[in-house]
Amino acid sequence: MRYSFSYPICTLRGYGALLFGIFTMGVLLSGHAALGQVSPTNRPNIIVILADDMGYADLGCYGSEISTPNLDQLAGDGLQFRSFYNATRCCPSRAALLTGLYPHEAGMGKMVSNVGSAPEPGPYQGFLNNHSVTLAEVLKEAGYKTYMVGKWHVGERPEHWPRQRGFDHYFGLISGASSYFELVEEPRKRQMVNDDDLWTPPNEGFYMTDAFTDTTLSFLEEHNQNEKDKPFFLYLAYTAPHWPLHALKEDIARYDGVYDKGWEHIRRKRYERMQQLGIIDGRHKLSVTPEGIPRWELLDDPQEWADRMEVYAAMIDRMDQGIGRIMATLKEQGKLDNTMIVFLSDNGASAENIDARKLHNPGISVGQRGSYLAYDEPWANVSNTPYTKYKSWTEEGGIITPFIVHWPNGVRNIKINQTDAVGHITDIMATCVDVAGATYPKRFNGHEIKDTPGVSLLPVFKGYPRKDRTLYWEHFGKWAVRDGDWKIIGGDATEKVKLFNMKDDPVELRDLSQQQPAVVDKMKKAYLKWAVEVGVKNNP
Repeated sequence: MRYSFSYPICTLRGYGALLFGIFTMGVLLSGHAALGQVSPTNRPNIIVILADDMGYADLGCYGSEISTPNLDQLAGDGLQFRSFYNATRCCPSRAALLTGLYPHEAGMGKMVSNVGSAPEPGPYQGFLNNHSVTLAEVLKEAGYKTYMVGKWHVGERPEHWPRQRGFDHYFGLISGASSYFELVEEPRKRQMVNDDDLWTPPNEGFYMTDAFTDTTLSFLEEHNQNEKDKPFFLYLAYTAPHWPLHALKEDIARYDGVYDKGWEHIRRKRYERMQQLGIIDGRHKLSVTPEGIPRWELLDDPQEWADRMEVYAAMIDRMDQGIGRIMATLKEQGKLDNTMIVFLSDNGASAENIDARKLHNPGISVGQRGSYLAYDEPWANVSNTPYTKYKSWTEEGGIITPFIVHWPNGVRNIKINQTDAVGHITDIMATCVDVAGATYPKRFNGHEIKDTPGVSLLPVFKGYPRKDRTLYWEHFGKWAVRDGDWKIIGGDATEKVKLFNMKDDPVELRDLSQQQPAVVDKMKKAYLKWAVEVGVKNNP
């Protein structure tokens, strides 16, 4: 089913002759000299694709048995990061991606605020603040046409919706998780929006992932017809594979029997394939299965658990099919080579159990409309192979993400398609500014704008080494710092910190905090300083 919408013709604000001048890259944020020039005729189109709750090992090119040939092709023809970080959870990561700021700096230190609430302005207000500027706002100033499709989740009120933050057109889910076949009412009503108007899915024939893909294709076709001479920026935020587990029957059927041997078997197979692919090496030991996960052969209902993973796999498969359709359209339009496509996930796999919501109808098979289930910790542990912990935690399982960049005109002259360079979700802003020849503003709409901590990835695309820097995380009291090869983690129930050497122990299995007290003290002080600067509450 093709979703097509009639949109009013929007007129871009005038920004003077700067839009049509020649943009020359200055000194890169990483310290390298300029690597090229960007002019109005060769500025790349930019597509950022964000998956939702997808684990590090869930793509074929990262070791999975799930069929993702299109993303695998993007990775094979582009650049694949081994160590790229998000901001632990959906709302914080989306805020960091859109603004290039740490989530607290953008107003999203925790989660989005409800429509009827009156949050206190500041780091935890639950919507993007006026001291941040979005990718859409920056690139629109540089002459780009800006589009967004999918999950917003950084502002529930109309004054905080995408079209108020620089997007020319928008279609998607303003809220967080919803049924893929309809809008759910519990625990609160979800909102879908077409530009600035509330939109209700049809009763039949609707599937969220396809709706997002189809609308993306409509935007690309509209742009090619009406704005061919302008570059575009498109942010596509799929809800897949976030719970509830919903997929189309034909996609589920392809995974019939694949997971019947259980989570231990699949996790081991993924681990072996990841080594073969070079995503991990001998330093990456397979973490021990958590005690709360039962052995497969002791389950009373193994088929139900296998069915859940079949649906989860089908959801990722369908997303990949959609990305393949987008690639085909770009190729047909002659734009694939000069379009920078970035793919990542907003956090690690989700171990959440949603049974308490009581939205699942007894007798409805998992995956069908009317079911409402998650795949829970056992399969989340597989998705995060070989790492520990999950979404919302600051261990690697919560914050490391697949990261793929495909840009034939820009990612070239590299000997292999994988890199050990450490990247962070705030780098996406700096990178887009860099490749577009845009300017990150000091002021916007009368407000002072915070400086982005992100750095451009363009030197990495060209094969240059990446300098070490310090990265920070905090979410609901869980925190971490990575400084070069050292990473410290705090905020668990014991208030004990853990220290790891990520070069020697990238899976975080050997706590060195007792052997390295000076390093612990230094990194705790760095964290406390950062926490004060960005407004973290309840510092340790």
